[in-house]
Amino acid sequence: MSTIIAEPGRVSFDDLARVYTGASLTLDSAYWPRVEAAAAIVAKAAQGAEPVYGINTGFGKLASKRIPPDQTAQLQRNLILSHCCGVGPATPEPVVRLMIALKIISLGRGASGVRREIIAQLQAMLAHGVCPLVPQQGSVGASGDLAPLAHMTAVMIGEGQAFVDGRLAPGREALARAGLSPVTLGPKEGLALINGTQFSTAYALAGLFRAHDLLNAALITGALSVDAAMASTAPFRPEIQALRGHPGQIVAGCVLTELLDGSAIRLSHLEGDERVQDPYCLRCQPQVAGAVLDLLTQAARTLVTEANAVTDNPLVLVETGEIISGGNFHAEPVAFAADQIALALSELGAISERRIATLVDPALNFGLPPFLTPEPGLNSGFMIAEVTAAALFAENKQRALPCSIDSTPTSANQEDHVSMAAHAARRLHDMADNLAHIIGIELLVAAQGIELRVPHGTSAALSAVIGALRVHVPALQNDRYMADDLAKAAALVAGGALARAAGAALGRDVFPKLG
Repeated sequence: MSTIIAEPGRVSFDDLARVYTGASLTLDSAYWPRVEAAAAIVAKAAQGAEPVYGINTGFGKLASKRIPPDQTAQLQRNLILSHCCGVGPATPEPVVRLMIALKIISLGRGASGVRREIIAQLQAMLAHGVCPLVPQQGSVGASGDLAPLAHMTAVMIGEGQAFVDGRLAPGREALARAGLSPVTLGPKEGLALINGTQFSTAYALAGLFRAHDLLNAALITGALSVDAAMASTAPFRPEIQALRGHPGQIVAGCVLTELLDGSAIRLSHLEGDERVQDPYCLRCQPQVAGAVLDLLTQAARTLVTEANAVTDNPLVLVETGEIISGGNFHAEPVAFAADQIALALSELGAISERRIATLVDPALNFGLPPFLTPEPGLNSGFMIAEVTAAALFAENKQRALPCSIDSTPTSANQEDHVSMAAHAARRLHDMADNLAHIIGIELLVAAQGIELRVPHGTSAALSAVIGALRVHVPALQNDRYMADDLAKAAALVAGGALARAAGAALGRDVFPKLG
């Protein structure tokens, strides 16, 4: 994979997405002088008589304890080892890689006071595939993601554990396999590495990337459902969306129109259709998907800003030579953004589940057989697939409750209000998995419905999507073991196969971007 040359403060959404999918990241050389200037300020403070938090003092409630200059290295090492208190499953490797990249970007701003070799160690680990084992649980999203970042930092100093080439090894051995050696932390460097929101932000960005892909897939399956139900496309006309004015709604209406353009099913019921209006799950797609797009766009702005931010403490002001304590480690913006993404994932599943329910119900599906099976009664068709979609939607709805409104005091009440950003971001992974299955079920159901409309066919773009599905999952004739079908459909959704098939048929990419 390529290497991104990062300009801290200017790293883009697309750059972050590339890191998540495997690219490495190194600091633009123009930023090294500022990094070195800030490190020199910290080194001077460490030798001075004036107490400076985290440099020659203890941490948190122990900030009043002075540390002599000859013990500052031990202070930083003890800080890392004592904070390696994470529990639970290992964080997925793409999230850990992104977390490391975010830490490089933050330290590269030259306001953290770390030496050049600390950033170089992170860059080398990223480039050589040294992936620290970071337990998922243990951060409350304030004072930084302390425990997760401590597990990352432990590997840098030869402690902890890391994956290299898919194998788990002790930290020192993992570094050696990549031709690297442990670093010794200087004044403030351990604190700079574990203070910050990089774990929460990486997880939130991962959720955002997946939510965006799932939104595009939901627009496709929503269009498929429109044709399967022989619903009207008039609600997607641009004049309607323009009169409301929300940018996402305008884009969503346009995408749905493009996907359905040329459908013979659509043309077959323009006249003589007795229905006046379709259910909201079909008719209000631009309004719902568009609101999701706007919400994800807002979350993207927040998370890209946070990805470029300096979020440790204290901070070094190179221009004045000051070292100032603040609270940039509080992850409230990340928690809010993650809660927004959770709402978006939940609502995409909610409306998709309603479209599935509409298509399997003979009272609503405009002439299709019950549960879309050619021989109902003997066969149950998609009856229980719809129940599974309902179960997954209900689970996502429960998980969409905001995490950011929760707080609990920690560290002897020194850290008395926390963001819970890590909880907010981590749950997005499971929610995205659930949504991929819901949209996959809609894909199966809508494709079946369209094929039951023969001799009328759908558009070229949607036919290409059905063709991509049928390579892996045949149409349902008689009842069969369906779990494999659902898994394959979900994999197609999660992997972006639907958008690629539709885009190839259209000859262009019509789907909304967040970058």
